[in-house]
Amino acid sequence: MDMLMDREVIRNEALLLLTYLTREAEEIQKIVVFEGAFEKLFSIIKEEGGSDGGVVVQGVEDYHEIVELVGEWSFKKGVVGLVFGNENSGSNEDSYVERLLDRISNGKLAEDRRNALVELQSVVAENRAAQLAFGAMGFPVLMSVLKEERDDVEMIRGALETLVSALTPIGHVKAQKNEVQPELMNADLLSREADSISLLLSLLAEDDFYVRYYTLQILTALLTNSPNRLQEAILTIPRGITRLMDMLMDREVIRNEALLLLTYLTREAEEIQKIVVFEGAFEKLFSIIKEEGGSDGGVVVQDCLELLNNLLRSNASNQILLRETIGFDPLLSILKLRGVSYSFTQQKTINLLSVLETVNLLIMGGSEADPGKEANRLTNKATLVQKKVLDHLLMLGVESQWAPVAVRCSALKCIGDLIRGHPKNLEALASKTLGEGLQEPALNSILRIILRTSSTQEFVAADYVFKSFCEENADGQAMLASTLIPQPYPMAHAPIEEDVNMSFGSMLLRGFTLSESEGDLETCCRAASVLSYVLKDNIQCKERVLKIELEAPMQSLGSSEPLMHRMVKYLALASSMKNRDGKSNGARNAYVQPIILKLLVTWLVDCPSAVNCFLDSRAHLTYLLELLANESEPVCTRGLAAVILGECVICNKSIESGKDAFSLVDTVSQKVGLTSYFLKFEEMQKSYHFATASSAQPRKTLSRSTAASMADIEDVDESYSPDGKNEDHPIMSSIFDTLFVTLVKRLEADIREAIIDVYSHPKSKVAVVPAELEQKSGESDAEYIKRLKAFVEKQCNEIQDLLSRNSVLAEDLAKSGGGSHSQTEPRASGALDRVQVEKLRRDLQETSQRLELLKSEKAKTESESSMYQNLAAKMESDLKSLSDAYNSLEQANFLLEKEVKALRSGAGGSSTIPDIEAIKAEAKEEAQKESEAELNDLLVCLGQEQSRVERLSARLLELGEDVDQLLEGIGDDAGLADDDDDEDEEEE
Repeated sequence: MDMLMDREVIRNEALLLLTYLTREAEEIQKIVVFEGAFEKLFSIIKEEGGSDGGVVVQGVEDYHEIVELVGEWSFKKGVVGLVFGNENSGSNEDSYVERLLDRISNGKLAEDRRNALVELQSVVAENRAAQLAFGAMGFPVLMSVLKEERDDVEMIRGALETLVSALTPIGHVKAQKNEVQPELMNADLLSREADSISLLLSLLAEDDFYVRYYTLQILTALLTNSPNRLQEAILTIPRGITRLMDMLMDREVIRNEALLLLTYLTREAEEIQKIVVFEGAFEKLFSIIKEEGGSDGGVVVQDCLELLNNLLRSNASNQILLRETIGFDPLLSILKLRGVSYSFTQQKTINLLSVLETVNLLIMGGSEADPGKEANRLTNKATLVQKKVLDHLLMLGVESQWAPVAVRCSALKCIGDLIRGHPKNLEALASKTLGEGLQEPALNSILRIILRTSSTQEFVAADYVFKSFCEENADGQAMLASTLIPQPYPMAHAPIEEDVNMSFGSMLLRGFTLSESEGDLETCCRAASVLSYVLKDNIQCKERVLKIELEAPMQSLGSSEPLMHRMVKYLALASSMKNRDGKSNGARNAYVQPIILKLLVTWLVDCPSAVNCFLDSRAHLTYLLELLANESEPVCTRGLAAVILGECVICNKSIESGKDAFSLVDTVSQKVGLTSYFLKFEEMQKSYHFATASSAQPRKTLSRSTAASMADIEDVDESYSPDGKNEDHPIMSSIFDTLFVTLVKRLEADIREAIIDVYSHPKSKVAVVPAELEQKSGESDAEYIKRLKAFVEKQCNEIQDLLSRNSVLAEDLAKSGGGSHSQTEPRASGALDRVQVEKLRRDLQETSQRLELLKSEKAKTESESSMYQNLAAKMESDLKSLSDAYNSLEQANFLLEKEVKALRSGAGGSSTIPDIEAIKAEAKEEAQKESEAELNDLLVCLGQEQSRVERLSARLLELGEDVDQLLEGIGDDAGLADDDDDEDEEEE
């Protein structure tokens, strides 16, 4: 084969020889092909002039004809099919790829190495086995080419193109379920080496267009298959991201590839997001968007917006940087509609959805873990409204009715998020007017969308605006409620186009009666949804709406009736229509009941006047009990009916018989049973809507893969079935939001406690003596006795009724204790049992505490008694000591008298001797005074102690102690002391 590249004479001889050799030798044919026969033959034909050539060309054609004997298809498909034939022959692939790699790395001639590289690229691009074989041994060879042969552009191109083929799945070959995917393995192998990534990034600085283009394709393929490893590698390479950012200013094809690469790179890598922003990503992206035509641009605008959203999603610092550097003006300019026709292609719809997602990300403010999220969110909201974003959103969501449904819904949701919890933005929306000629408030226009639209998603989005407007906005609720003025019957049924001149409240009340005669309650339930937001947590609005009365559809049907009564009538009508209707109205009426029930729950909570109005009609209570007991109704419908009954108990201030709380509980117990009643709460808590309401479901990220599906929203009404199979219906998800579910759970706890309390205290605790027990004036004894007997019989009947009701309750408790309802029954039915046990436990605890208190008092009394006994003994001892001292003094006095007498007798009556008797008398008098004072103090103390001892004795008698036994022996010493004193006095 080498001779074919030699001098002409030798070449010609080699051609003849190879022609004979390859005629019937298949193995020789394959080897010749391995050695690059095709390229060399076509090169010779070209040199010899093609068809104008001589015998040499004929010899080449003969050789070509011989090769075709192996198979026409193999020749047409190229080297891959000829060499490999069967995909499963792994040794052939390995051998062939190895030979090509050996020619690339060890070949002497540059042209031969380039040809081998071209063959290798073709093989790897078309054969999975060759792709796998290349991954096992080819990367070091090609990376060596990229590193050492920068001057040979063709070699660099071929190496890069081969790497792209090795990382790209082969589309026409279907991989088996558990089969190894070569492109994934190759991406993993290449991304393991950080030096390889660094080498590829350095190629972005090359001047050749295809070198940069193939390099970006390789990096994108690596990032798609091994994102984390490539992100880490790029972060460790100096100026790695800077080189990628420079590609955004390159030629269009390079720029687009760089956009895709950066989009993948910044999806979940916060550090890379920050570096990309510092490299001027915002300015470059908005510059590209402007060049491409803004929202009217193509897929490049979509890629730019997707990259922008990656940089802003859950990243407060990047949002602040955008706001404080270039501002929001370039972003909002994309929302501005241009032209008169306002044509909306699918790509323009996707672009608008992407920029609306950007606005929504700014409204969110950052990630939940960011401590500055709330402040950033409020600042973003205020700045966006200052930049007139509300005008653009209202144009897209409200005024541009020719815009796609997806765009209108997304714009309305942005309006709701923008005003939620921001007083100034709420005021801004309330003051907005729409229309060129006859202008009307923006809220009226949004209400008209709710009442008129045929799209379920648009209704949910517009409904969200009012939910956000009324949340914690008492002034806004009062403003809307002040316009609720019923129109006369002819005006209420005027053509629908005339509602432009109506106020918000009149239009809303008109929605309650607009479709009544047609039997379609959808408009009514939509109006009920808006009214529930106006009444939420606002007693003044609830009281005001209670006074509203709607005219009867026909004068012959009677006078007007309260709005609440009309809503209960619609609730019953929806139930009957759903049971008898078919598919069309059956789907819509499936959510009419939950919306009206939500309105009633919101209206009745913490509002006794509303409860009293609801109970004015006995039929309301009867219908709710039937709805509660109807097993064909959805779980949430029965649960909300149970909540409304419970609200009539906990918010009931009525004292009328039949409407008071006790009568309601008694009715529920007799008609449904408290066990079954409480079970409805259990079932509702386990339903799909309550289980999913608490979990925050993030919005889907708009990307190339999801953009088309999100742009083409289809209505779901026809596919909705009320049997629970499609439980994620958007209207049902809107009804059972987190706030409403939290309210229902709080009410459930209050209802359980209130019903148990009412049943525990069925009658008033105030004892009133009936008038029947007193004898009337002029009434005979016989008549009086007869009347008393009738009264007693009446009381006996009432007692018997109470006993029967209590027996029914006991039976329910016994059933629940018997486990007739598996796991959920004991909790609902055993509630009263637990309360009674808890009450007995509390009584026992109080008795134990009282007993412990008495024991402590007894111990204290015994301690005090012992102390006083010790004190009395001490005083007696002190008294005895005083008596002894007195006796000693008397003896000393007696001795002194003797001495005085002796002195007198010795002195012979001298005048100088003092008057001993006077001195004696004076000393005795002073001693007596001191003794008397001490005795008086002692007697006072003894008197006080005596009174204390008497009181303690009385207390000990109450406690059952033997006082005589305790005082036995006390006072004997004192008696002895008294005897000694008497003896002393007698001696004197």
